[in-house]
Amino acid sequence: MSATERRPSTAEQMGRMTAPGPFAAGLLAVAERRADIVAVTADSAKYTDLLPFVERYPDRFVDVGIAEQNLIGVAAGLAMSGYTPVATTFAVFATRRALDFIAIQCALTHENVKIVAGLPGICSTFGPTHQGIDDLAHMRVIPGMTVIDPCDPFDMEQATIAALDHDGPVYLRQLLGRHEPPVLDPARHPFVLGKARRLRDGTDVGIVASSIMVAPAVAAAEQLAADGVSAAVLQVSTLKPFDDDAVAELAAATGRLVTAENHAVIGGLHSAVAEALVGRGVAARVAAVGMQDEFGVFGTRPYVAEHHGLTTDSVLAACRRLLTG
Repeated sequence: MSATERRPSTAEQMGRMTAPGPFAAGLLAVAERRADIVAVTADSAKYTDLLPFVERYPDRFVDVGIAEQNLIGVAAGLAMSGYTPVATTFAVFATRRALDFIAIQCALTHENVKIVAGLPGICSTFGPTHQGIDDLAHMRVIPGMTVIDPCDPFDMEQATIAALDHDGPVYLRQLLGRHEPPVLDPARHPFVLGKARRLRDGTDVGIVASSIMVAPAVAAAEQLAADGVSAAVLQVSTLKPFDDDAVAELAAATGRLVTAENHAVIGGLHSAVAEALVGRGVAARVAAVGMQDEFGVFGTRPYVAEHHGLTTDSVLAACRRLLTG
């Protein structure tokens, strides 16, 4: 290489994205003010919106290769050394392949590791082996683990900042889309860790939604309003710690709840809502929209959503069943 030639950067060699997505924007915002922020990935920097960070801070980045247990082990070691590591891979690989490492090396000793999990739920197009429909169940049960499931690009960016500023292990589901219209109004609905947000008020039925199901929940409530039905929407981005009070208040006001989530209805949002109602002693009828007790099919996200009932129509149908049953 001649003196006038420039060696490609690590990010350029990986195939740099043209602009930071919401996760990268949040990560860079914190990294600019905190030198302890480092990134670790399992050969997935290009696919988890990490390349803008790699380009800006190449000396604060480690790629362990396709070895998810090593990803968590290295991240835990960095945390023990005083750093705040952000470990990125896909949801299925983080939670299924490295579950023991997360529980023992991160959570048991309360290490400050942030696990960022791409392609959660049905967002993957690679079929059942790559669809993280059980990751929230795995993470919710781990003592001391904070679990976040954002709903749109704004929420993703703000959740990233909150996760990095939180002291302790965090599991953050990652939405990679950067061009989807926002569900939340940033001025009215700032992200607060552990707090649900009431997007619509209503008295006939309440819809409790998370992740990519928040937009269908709002659309369903709007259609119900056109039919004279008053439907409230409660948006939940933090699955743990869970906002039991907000759910119990909505249930007490409406007597009917529909949960809508990008996850199996076992162990995720639906389970958290049921636990909150039992814990608060509130009686309500509850219907669940999400993946049932089955693996997903191959296909595009719209196709898989339609096949498994993660749609506006499914939320509408669940509300109407409660209202007429």
